[in-house]
Amino acid sequence: MAEEKFVEYPHEEKETVTPTEIENGTVRSGSGPPERVLKHAHDADEAMKAFEGHDGEVLVLDGATNKRLLSRIDRNIMPLLCVIYGLNYLDKTTLSYASVMGIKTDINLTGDDYQWLSSMFYFGYLAWEYPTNRLLQRLPLAKYSSFCIIAWGLVLCCMAAVQSYSGAIAVRFFLGVFESAVTPGFALFTSQWYTKKEQGTRMGIWFSFNGFAQIFGGLVAYGIAIGAARHGSAIAPWRIVFLVTGLLTSAIGCIFLFFMPDNQLNARWLSKPDRRLAVERVRVNQQGIGNKHFKSYQLVEALTDPLTWAFVFYALTADIPNGGISNFFSQLIVSFGYTADQSLLYGTPGGAVEVVSLIVCGYLGDRFRNRLLICSSGLFLSILGMVLIVALPLSNNGGRLAGYYLTQASPTPFVCLLSLIATNVAGYTKKTTVAALYLIGYCVGNIIGPQTFRPSDAPRYVPAEITIICCWGACLIDIAFIWWYCRRQNKKKAAYRARPGYMKLENQEWLDLTDRENPEFVYTL
Repeated sequence: MAEEKFVEYPHEEKETVTPTEIENGTVRSGSGPPERVLKHAHDADEAMKAFEGHDGEVLVLDGATNKRLLSRIDRNIMPLLCVIYGLNYLDKTTLSYASVMGIKTDINLTGDDYQWLSSMFYFGYLAWEYPTNRLLQRLPLAKYSSFCIIAWGLVLCCMAAVQSYSGAIAVRFFLGVFESAVTPGFALFTSQWYTKKEQGTRMGIWFSFNGFAQIFGGLVAYGIAIGAARHGSAIAPWRIVFLVTGLLTSAIGCIFLFFMPDNQLNARWLSKPDRRLAVERVRVNQQGIGNKHFKSYQLVEALTDPLTWAFVFYALTADIPNGGISNFFSQLIVSFGYTADQSLLYGTPGGAVEVVSLIVCGYLGDRFRNRLLICSSGLFLSILGMVLIVALPLSNNGGRLAGYYLTQASPTPFVCLLSLIATNVAGYTKKTTVAALYLIGYCVGNIIGPQTFRPSDAPRYVPAEITIICCWGACLIDIAFIWWYCRRQNKKKAAYRARPGYMKLENQEWLDLTDRENPEFVYTL
């Protein structure tokens, strides 16, 4: 019987190597034939630099040291990720607040103009998503991310100056261009600094700041609207909202530039010994901390891996509902029978639902080591919420509003799969490619979403609401496939490692191997 292979690379040069050659710097993966040859100095992960000149030295990372390092990393990394990600969501949804604060009249939006204005952000996001992922790999991670944060804040300020639909379209496009770096960049930060067992919880925490941003943004917009109504204002209230959020974003981006390290090796708040220990603690991930070399075989593997397309399908399908709800939630709440000002205030509890669901699901997913099963509960709650919106009569304002709040648990599987890209995709070129494709799916879904809310369907928007329910149902099936596929691959890898003569290579974790070619790699469920 032919020997089973994890993955083949017929286009790669192959040769047989010996343990002596491995010691001299030429390394092969341990996944069985065909053998890939990796040049130690050229192709290995950035983490190798932490161990240069320390051959034979054994690093001991005891429980107390690991806890100390984790605490320091959390204090220095998580606040920045949380605040910036909250602003990332707030900056996208300012348009929803503006939609009930006068922007439609002031810049003469008619017909489907608002829907296309909502979607244009994602055209910019889509156009720049793959290039920005390549830049995230090629350039210093923190510095490039900082540039994008500062730039999108300044672009958002320009929204306060628009006088026409065409001007608003241009600003929304470039806002999408600069924000396209945030989600993939933050996923890379998380996989770089945290172990697999820690990543789900941390991603749930920083992504939950979408909910905090919804609460904060709703209160700010409500305060500006009420203040302007009572005391007047020199410029339109919706323009003030864009200025406040844009300037705040750029200011926080400058702080991010100063404090956020590109990786463990240049973290100013870690001593040199602690930098090596911080790299050592993520050895268990079998992924390293970054590799700036583009590898074509990893691109091919990403494009031919069924797991990649399962991720992309989820992002596309789940974000049709997201694109609709995130841009129309203020108008949706108005359709329940509330005033425009009340919609700004009553939208904030939805943010609290998102915060709780993301943090709880992230923690429980890591605690019970089954992120996919736990995250599905958020999708079930969301489907229930949308059914309430569709089924309850227009007169039942409170029940339909409660249904809207339940739909805000829907991001839990999206965040779970984003964390699984960080956890379950290895090889830096492959990881950035899969992340780019996932977020391309996210863009396409968000472009389609606003188009499902047709003005002619107001006030109930039943076709859009039924579309949302169908999309979430398909997402549940996709999650079940991902769970089955990862479990199956783990069994195959376990069987391979149990073969007689199998040997794990020293520092195999730092060779920038992909998840499929590394037999030591275990997929997280």
